[in-house]
Amino acid sequence: MSLIGKVIATEKVPTTMDEFGFWTKKDLILNPFDVVKVDHVKDSATYAVIEEISHITDSASFLSNFISNDFGEVTAEESTMRIGMNYVKAKVVGNDKNIFIPVQSNSKVYMATKEEVSYALGLKDIKNPLVCGYLEMYENTNENSKIVLPVHIDSKFLIGPEGAHLNISGISGLASKTSYGMFLLKAIQDKCLAQVEEEANDNTAFVVFNVKGKDLLAIDEPNEFNDYDNMEKNNQDEEEVKELYKMLGLTTEPFKNVTYLYPCSGARVLNTYADKYLLDKQIAQKKAFKYKFEYEYDKDSLDLMFANVEDSTQTMDSILNYIINGYGNFGRIEGWSDFIEELDKMCESGNSYQQGKEITVQSWRKFTRMIKKSIMNNELFSPVKSASSEIRIAEKISEIKKNDVFVVDIAKLNTDMQAYVFGNTIRELYNLQLGEKESNGNAPSKIIIFIDELNKFASSEVPKNSPILRQILDIAERGRSLGVILFGAEQFRSAIHQRVTGNSATAAYGRTNAIELAKGDYKYVPAVYKSMMTRLKQGEYIIQNPIFRSLLNIKFPKPIYKQFK
Repeated sequence: MSLIGKVIATEKVPTTMDEFGFWTKKDLILNPFDVVKVDHVKDSATYAVIEEISHITDSASFLSNFISNDFGEVTAEESTMRIGMNYVKAKVVGNDKNIFIPVQSNSKVYMATKEEVSYALGLKDIKNPLVCGYLEMYENTNENSKIVLPVHIDSKFLIGPEGAHLNISGISGLASKTSYGMFLLKAIQDKCLAQVEEEANDNTAFVVFNVKGKDLLAIDEPNEFNDYDNMEKNNQDEEEVKELYKMLGLTTEPFKNVTYLYPCSGARVLNTYADKYLLDKQIAQKKAFKYKFEYEYDKDSLDLMFANVEDSTQTMDSILNYIINGYGNFGRIEGWSDFIEELDKMCESGNSYQQGKEITVQSWRKFTRMIKKSIMNNELFSPVKSASSEIRIAEKISEIKKNDVFVVDIAKLNTDMQAYVFGNTIRELYNLQLGEKESNGNAPSKIIIFIDELNKFASSEVPKNSPILRQILDIAERGRSLGVILFGAEQFRSAIHQRVTGNSATAAYGRTNAIELAKGDYKYVPAVYKSMMTRLKQGEYIIQNPIFRSLLNIKFPKPIYKQFK
């Protein structure tokens, strides 16, 4: 235990129950988030997290310094060195005897040991531990003082029932949002696979949406650890990465039990970034399928195509009800081509339908244009051929069981179709957990949904009548009790609907910009931590969770699964 300074309490800057300041040597390197220990009354110890570090001297003003340097001569040497010190502001996080009166002036301040850091931050004796990264403390001091500590979270505060949902934010490219989300899913799957069947109180499955290129289309294959050319990515080699995984208590193998669901492509429309070799290989191994939508079963989900369309007069809603209820000739339609033909007829002059209010031909034409943009000449909307590894997402969802990972590829689809597939999938998952949908009898007790670019579906600018937004809000507010957990990621947290972020028990803040940090979502984050958020490196996050006594600056290793260029 290393003595590094003493507490300062002055007339104008007293110590309080919540914070105090201490002086330390000018050459001692400390960082925000480091933990210190202070001697306190009744032989107790108070622990605090460093928030801000300042350097002060005995100079009365800036002008005094200027004059003492020969009136601004930059090469001049001061004849008498200024008296100076480093002043550190720290936030109290606990006391080992629950004594919370202010620490006394001149109390000794020490670097904390590994065990003391664990106790101070609330990381000791966590029930249901699930690793969420590791922290490095006193990393710029000597090697004997450096602390590397795995950080565990109570899984019941991440995936229920005590708390649920995770929100990850950070600017594109530099924040590693997808990598961190997948790291947590890897930790959860490892934990579930390691459980003894008799001891497992619950079980978990995963549904992951691939929204960028080929990012998540080979998560069951090992990382080849080459061509990792992001400028700011930590330069960890394969051996170092695997050692970190072992230190964190995780396996060094990629995901298990993975099934890939690709949008079916045709000669005219290619709906995936996956190359033919990858797709054929996975289909041959019976771990990949091509999904389609059939009119008879999926027409009820047509409202999802209009999730981002403002419909203040509810005209689109009226048309959808007309179609879904089978009015007119829509009750006799058997396929998408017949559906398009019937829409064309409704667009002819003189056609209208009266049900409380008129649906004009112009409205039918607008509806038809939007539908054709997604359906026409798109192999996604054609009869399913089971012999060709084609399936409906709804049917495949009913087969999900514990420890399964379903990867749903939507990366190359247009925005409306992404909304349709995403909305259709989470609707089926929700109905499965509600018991409104038949399963194979092995349905998991919890299903974690991971989606990047959550702002497309749950931003504050999405129309209030959006069926997808309503579904996400329902998951955020009721999903915990039903076993549907949302892991969402986006560039700007402030853009997401407040009922989604407000119901997320865990928040992960990656690198972001100063404009975002000026928003109300960061109001209660200390200024120095906000400043750190503008320069966080890849593989580094600031984590907030109810069980932690303070914000934590954690790191996580590179993905262990295959990375594409």
